[in-house]
Amino acid sequence: MLADRIQEFLQRLTPLTRSSLLAELERLEMCEGELPGTAEILATLRAEFRKDGSTQDRVNNPSRYFFAPLEPFLVDGAPEHTNFGRIQRGSLAAIWEWISRDLLPTMARDYVKKIDELILANHPREAQKVASAFQTKVAKYLESTLGSAESADQTRRKLATYTASRAAYTDLTKMVLVLREHGALAKLGGALPASIDNFDDGSVAKISALLDGFSKTHAQLLPFALTLVAKRLKTSWQLIRLATKQAGTKNAADIAATPYAISVSMVLDRLEDNRSALRIALKSNRILVSKEILKHIYDTEYALQVRIDQLEQSEWGLRLNELMHSIGVLVEQEVARFPDNVGHVLGSRRLRSHDSLSGRLTYLAWKGRDVVSGGAAFCRKLIGQT
Repeated sequence: MLADRIQEFLQRLTPLTRSSLLAELERLEMCEGELPGTAEILATLRAEFRKDGSTQDRVNNPSRYFFAPLEPFLVDGAPEHTNFGRIQRGSLAAIWEWISRDLLPTMARDYVKKIDELILANHPREAQKVASAFQTKVAKYLESTLGSAESADQTRRKLATYTASRAAYTDLTKMVLVLREHGALAKLGGALPASIDNFDDGSVAKISALLDGFSKTHAQLLPFALTLVAKRLKTSWQLIRLATKQAGTKNAADIAATPYAISVSMVLDRLEDNRSALRIALKSNRILVSKEILKHIYDTEYALQVRIDQLEQSEWGLRLNELMHSIGVLVEQEVARFPDNVGHVLGSRRLRSHDSLSGRLTYLAWKGRDVVSGGAAFCRKLIGQT
């Protein structure tokens, strides 16, 4: 039987390889949709490694301690886009296997043995110290290893034997940065508010001052610093206010010239995450979840269009248009499953709150506030009366 042959094949693999295979299959599933012929393999591997019923990979204890400083910057799922300031969780299994087998096999084996002993003895603090020492060794070794074009190319080829993800090498370079400077990032995280419910001008000024001081000595870490800010925002698209406020205008070219221009790209990264999440939710027939995701997508699209002039002529605008087109295709495919005379919640104009009279007036207020003095206040007054 096929099931028996699959079980026999999987048992020939080491537990680490089976875990990596599961992570890779899930990564491909999220990127490309359902993979024919893999359902039985996924079910078997998930039964072994997902005893809590979860569907996302969580690395084992020794590697979890090692990757702990990366946790604030990890993103679930597997969108193959730039992901400024974030690292794909799906890359960790391949990176860990490469470190364990190819980069520093003896040191990694000794590290795993020590960590396992400390975990068994219930000494988490000592385990953290051992992990910290190993992180420092790996980071220093990697800085040397990746220092030449030839070594970097060899590393790419080695990683490719563990994952087909094009992001793995980039995530490795990001990991080196975070491991090397995680103390500075932790200090910045402690200085930031636990949450930012209202990212108004005062909050933007305070956060900008913190980031300005941080980037003077840690310029390479600015994307990660912005990720720490984004995680505290009530609404993720508000991150762009760091750039628009500093630019002093809404012109896309002026915003692109600021140190925080990358915040716009990071918001678009999150839109790509939303697209992947929407596809998965639709595939699972989770319509209410899809509705909330789609509403967030529309709100983000609207915020970008309103707050950045000449957006459509910029690279950001081209990327946004491509994203919204692909999202539109997903929605159309879902709505098309129902007869024309049956309404679908995802086809409702109410999901686009800015299509209302109040929303349109808000749009006019934002677009016209630099032209007509007091226009925004007037429109807000009208909104209050509607």
